[in-house]
Amino acid sequence: GSGSGKSVLIKSMIGLIHPDSGSILYEGVESIGMNSQDRLQMLESCGYLFQAGALFDSLTVAQNITFFAEKLHNLNKKQCKELAKLKLESVGLSHRIIDLYPSELSGGMQKRVSLARAICTDPKVIFFDEPTTGLDPIMSNVINDLIIKVRDDLGATTITITHDMQSARKIGKEVAFLYDGKIVHSGKMAEIDKTENPELKQFINGST
Repeated sequence: GSGSGKSVLIKSMIGLIHPDSGSILYEGVESIGMNSQDRLQMLESCGYLFQAGALFDSLTVAQNITFFAEKLHNLNKKQCKELAKLKLESVGLSHRIIDLYPSELSGGMQKRVSLARAICTDPKVIFFDEPTTGLDPIMSNVINDLIIKVRDDLGATTITITHDMQSARKIGKEVAFLYDGKIVHSGKMAEIDKTENPELKQFINGST
């Protein structure tokens, strides 16, 4: 539910927020307290789709998509353009929008460009923070399908924060339910309706 700590959790995992206590392991290595060089090396294998997309208004679609990859791999302009076209295709967008700015795109297109940026470096782990927020049911379904597609194409681990049960059921294999800042249920998505946890039952049914 809202205010339960979903976004704080995912931002702590990626290192945008420094947790007060606890442990966050990435491939068996403690990430809390990492020096900047080690964290950057870890982030090289991660992608992140922000809730609001977080595209840079002053950059074109191509520049947004390759923003991190350009610096990581020292790409020239031609290489950036080709990479951006490839990633646009992978999220179902035409390369004709490559020189447009975010303000010239619809909300759904902005979200897909943000997804193209998140997968631009072929990450091993991709974080999705409320990927369907603000989208209509049809576009939400498109985004859900794309999340499944890029996960399978890249063989990546995906971690999605959402309160959209339809989205969670479609893209999730494992689920953890946060309540008041704590995980009160975790298990297989296929078995979620068998839960005896009262808070999760209430959330699934939408009861007050």
